[in-house]
Amino acid sequence: MKTIVRAFFRTLRTVLGPVMLLKERLTQPAGVVREAAAQAGVDAQCQSLALYQFSTCPFCIKVRQEMRRLSLPIEKRDAQHHAAHRNELLQGSGATQVPCLRITEANGQTRWLQDSAAIVAYLRERFA
Repeated sequence: MKTIVRAFFRTLRTVLGPVMLLKERLTQPAGVVREAAAQAGVDAQCQSLALYQFSTCPFCIKVRQEMRRLSLPIEKRDAQHHAAHRNELLQGSGATQVPCLRITEANGQTRWLQDSAAIVAYLRERFA
């Protein structure tokens, strides 16, 4: 029974994944336009951020859309297909739950922010 359930969800992901990615591409929001100096400052701040995500996760898509809307060049790390990124996520946050935003503070400390709503709220508060 377990094998059948896994096969069902694998098939479902295979069929719906491309549809979700197409919808994401077709509904990309327009990014915020900032002055060059302001955008350079935002770009510098984004160097300390990394988003651990799966490409077809609907919650990850929600965060990526907000990143586009705010014009944030945050590094995206695929925790689904890259074992090294998955291991970093597991060791840092204690789980492989995505989306997860890795925030490296100015003092060098790292904190992990999970849950798409919390990540979107953090990005809006910091960059909007």
